[in-house]
Parts: sequence; C-alpha cells; structure tokens
Amino acid sequence: MVQILRDWYNRHLTNPQVVILAVILLAGFLVIVFFGRLLAPILASIVIAYLLEGAVQFLERRRLPRLAAVWIVFAIFLTLFFVVILGLIPLLTRQVLQLFQELPRMIAQGQQLLLQLPERYPQFVSEDLVRDMFLAIRNQVAQYGQQAVAISIASMVHIATFLVYAVIVPLTVFFLMKDKHAILAWVASFLPPDRSLADEVWHEVNMKIGSYVRGKFLEILLVWAVTFWTFNFLGVNYAALLSFVVGLSVIVPYVGAAVVTIPIAIVAYFQFDFGREFVYVLIAYGVIQFIDGNLLAPLLFSEVVNIHPVAIVAAILVFGGVWGMWGVFFAIPLATLIHAVIRSWPRQGAPPSHEDTSGGTEG
Repeated sequence: MVQILRDWYNRHLTNPQVVILAVILLAGFLVIVFFGRLLAPILASIVIAYLLEGAVQFLERRRLPRLAAVWIVFAIFLTLFFVVILGLIPLLTRQVLQLFQELPRMIAQGQQLLLQLPERYPQFVSEDLVRDMFLAIRNQVAQYGQQAVAISIASMVHIATFLVYAVIVPLTVFFLMKDKHAILAWVASFLPPDRSLADEVWHEVNMKIGSYVRGKFLEILLVWAVTFWTFNFLGVNYAALLSFVVGLSVIVPYVGAAVVTIPIAIVAYFQFDFGREFVYVLIAYGVIQFIDGNLLAPLLFSEVVNIHPVAIVAAILVFGGVWGMWGVFFAIPLATLIHAVIRSWPRQGAPPSHEDTSGGTEG
C-alpha cells in the first residue's frame, strides 16, 4: 500500500505544474466553501460581468473602444436590472400570493375528485388511503404557508441589506468590466510565472464555460418569453409565474422539464378541467420543450459541452447537494472544469499534451 502511494505521488505530485494547478483549485474551492456567503455579492457580480463580457467583446470587434463598449453594455444591464426589480418581482410575488389563496379551493376540489376513486376502483384505492393522503397534503401546504410568511417577514427585516446589495452589485459589475485586464494582471501577479498547465486548463474552461453560461442565460430568456406568450395566449392563470418556472427549469437538463410538467398540469386542470383547453396547454408545453431540447439547445451549445448525460446528472446531484440552486446552475460548468483538468493532467509524469487540448472543441 505504501509503495502504491509512493508511486502515485512520484507520478503526479513531483511535477511542479501539477502542484500549481492543484493549489489554485484547492484555494478556489476553500474560498467558496468558507467565505461564499460573505462574498455572495462579489461572486454574483463576477458571474454577471462574465455574462456581459461577451457583449462587450462583440462591440470591441466592431472597433468600439472598450470603455465606450462597457458603458453601453452596463447601461442596458442597469435598465434591465431595475425593470426586474421594480416590475417582474412584484408581479411574480402577486401571482405566488394568489396561488396560495387558491390552494384551499384546489385541494377541496381535488379531494372530491379522488374520493370518487374508491367507488370506481375499490380493489385498488380505499377511502382511508385518500383521506390520509389529503390530510398529509393539507399539513404540508400549511407548513409551506407558514414558511412563506416567515420568509416575507425576514425579507421586510432585511430590506436594507437588499437595497445595499442592489447598489453594490451593479457598481461592482461596472468596475469588473471596466478594469478587467488590470484585475486579471493583479491576480496573475500572485501566481508563479511558469504555470503552463494552469493556463492551458484556464484557456479551455474559460472558452467553454463562457459560451455555456451565456448560452444558458439566453436559453432561459427565450424559453421564458415563448412560454409566457403561449400561456398568456391560451388564457392560463399565473402565466408569468409558470413561464418563469419553465424558463428556470432548463437549468437542470432532463429533469427540469419533467418536474415542471406537474404544476402546469395541475393549474391547467383546475382552470379548464379535462377539456380541450387543458389538452392545448399540455400540447403547447410539450412543443416548447421539444423545440428547446432538439433545436435551441443544440444550436446554442454545439461543441461547447460534450459530457455524457450520466456525468451531467451526477454533477447536478453532487453540486446541487453542496451549493443548492447555485450548485445546480453551475453543475455543468463545474463538470466541464473537472473534465478539462482530467484531460490536461499529465500521464505517467509526462508533460501535458498541448496538442490535445489547445483546440478546446472536445468535452
């Protein structure tokens, strides 16, 4: 056993490039784990600046000075930011409250429907089973209602913190974009000059994660907008809330679409019963998911991420369990980082193969 560990150490950790890369990855992981909550505004600003960098570079390629490009992109971002804060969030909040007010009626109506099952299928469903199930549902809904009230009170208590973040995040985003090269040079000054392996991994990860995050953000907006227009056209209640949830569901490949089908079907049933409108809503939702999965996603992420579906699901479970919703959102980028590290990791103590990863077109 000792000889095996010694051989592994000599094969991997005697290469200074590997040590440098391992230290950088470990330091980044520890900072996020132990200081992630404190640095949340900074981390959010970095993500937003990363998203906006593509637009800045687009304007720079049109021979616009970087400072002017930054100002234009930041002005658009700031406008959208306040539209979301002042328009979208109140609308979603109202629809959530309306939905909670409708839940008792939905539960009572659903109970009457399910109570008919013991009469029709007594060999499969008993009245006691239906009553116990609805008692559990009522208790769960009441618990969610209490949590919603507690969250509302906590939000009122911390409204000042929210306002501070609303100022800090946009301001930090602007300076991250404006002084990008100076900040990167300052960070690089703390790193060893000879870090070719880390630079190689960063080049591949930066290209793929940048394309993925921007593509995913665009996918969310497109799916959200199309779903809202469709549900609004069909007269579905809570169209803004349901379309927002459908837009966010694309964050979780394979699973999100299936999970969101449940609330859409429930709302459509209690509004339209099993009529034609109910069928139209489900067909429209299925068409949207088909277009997203077979046309939009391949168009946005072609050759960006080439990871096996099993690895994607495993990454969602692991990083979602560690960092919650943020972990789910960044599961695929983090899986891409791990994949890039594995591909670039020297084999048998040999130097990394630059020919294998310089193109950056694989996983």
